[in-house]
Amino acid sequence: MVEHLALDRHLAVSFEASKMSAHLRFVKPEEGFACTEESLRQFLNDQNVRFGLIDEAIGRFVASPASYFFEEIEVARGIPAVDGQNGYIEFMFEKEDEARPMEREDGRVDYKELIRLKNVGKGQLLARRHPSRPGTPGTGVTGEEIVFKPGKEARFKIGKNVVTDENHTSLYATIEGMVSRTDNGKINVFTVYEVHGDVDYSSGNVDFVGTVVIRGSVLPGFRVKAAGDIRVQGGVEGAELYADGSIEITGGVIGYHKGIVKAGMNVKSSFIQDGNVEAGEDIIVSQSIMHSEVRAGKNVICSGTKGLIVGGHIQAGEGVTARTIGNTMATATAIEVGVLPNLRNELADLHKRMRETADNMQKTTQALGLLDQMALAGTLGADKLALRAKLSVTKRQQEQERSHCKERIFEIEHILEDTGRARVVVNDTIYGGAKIVIGRYTKFMKETSSRVSFQYLEGDIVMSANR
Repeated sequence: MVEHLALDRHLAVSFEASKMSAHLRFVKPEEGFACTEESLRQFLNDQNVRFGLIDEAIGRFVASPASYFFEEIEVARGIPAVDGQNGYIEFMFEKEDEARPMEREDGRVDYKELIRLKNVGKGQLLARRHPSRPGTPGTGVTGEEIVFKPGKEARFKIGKNVVTDENHTSLYATIEGMVSRTDNGKINVFTVYEVHGDVDYSSGNVDFVGTVVIRGSVLPGFRVKAAGDIRVQGGVEGAELYADGSIEITGGVIGYHKGIVKAGMNVKSSFIQDGNVEAGEDIIVSQSIMHSEVRAGKNVICSGTKGLIVGGHIQAGEGVTARTIGNTMATATAIEVGVLPNLRNELADLHKRMRETADNMQKTTQALGLLDQMALAGTLGADKLALRAKLSVTKRQQEQERSHCKERIFEIEHILEDTGRARVVVNDTIYGGAKIVIGRYTKFMKETSSRVSFQYLEGDIVMSANR
């Protein structure tokens, strides 16, 4: 029998990189090899295997070592760490993406529910912040502690006319109005301006620091701007709409290749024809997108009863979903995903702001340092005392600005890292003449295909059947 002092001439231990598993193997098989459980355990201990020994595996090895001359056996398994849970924001109001319109059998959409205004009252609870939960450390087979990934704390993104409590756990409205989430997910409460008819020569252009509800249509050449949301019960024809929040259009968009519909958050419409539409997050269309320029920071979804995209150029940061893309006449239709030019531009601006803020903070700190020295020397007059107080407030504001910039930079970098998941999903048919672009790669469709998805994989665009 081979004693444990000599086992290292015959056996070796290998560890997973994570130190969550240890395997035993022969480096020198020898007929007649035998060892006791005690000597094997001592050998494993000498090889730094100190935790999670698998008794049953050790017993099998000792009973029949020859069975493992050319095969590894797992002899120890650690306990993995359990990561913490992220904190989250619980909204106490109906979010816009939960207010889904009713779709009729003919594919048309009933938006009446969306036009009914859901106001909140002054002092009403809008959201609660739930803290993160800690994780649990694990133990590797070497006995070392495996560190868990802590949960991230959620933060309120505070917009206009809202306030938090002292502990920053609850968010309340400070005025009566409509809740709107604007670009970057800020929660606001805005007052509402209603146009009881069309936006035309009788009303003129609309520019309102709040939410705008139009009971009619927006006619060619007119402009509507809102710090909150825009809701149009009729249609939009060759007009300009700009909202920091979301835009909902019951009657659809006919752009005549002029004008623009641009939202910081989402755009919802029954159809878009010859239009120019842009959204910071999602563009959701129930019927069709035809011969239009459409750009979404996240998704373009056109998957209603008709769900047709034909002609034009569709861009989305994450994905495009449609029932049908292109037509039997092979009309050129470009679908591009995994492209986020707006976010890349914002990231560059944020880095620039960070540099400017750092320079300003350095100047503020130097000025405060001089004033502090004067205060110690007793030569600080009333005017300098006032300047010192003002600079202290400025420094706090600069620190907040830097903190907000860092947080947004982290968010954008995380989004940009995820563009590998970009997909185009066709629920029915994609015709020849369509072009799929994912990042820097392009695929031209020459033949008709049904119920397929496209995504980037190992240097190419891969088409696969939908599950």
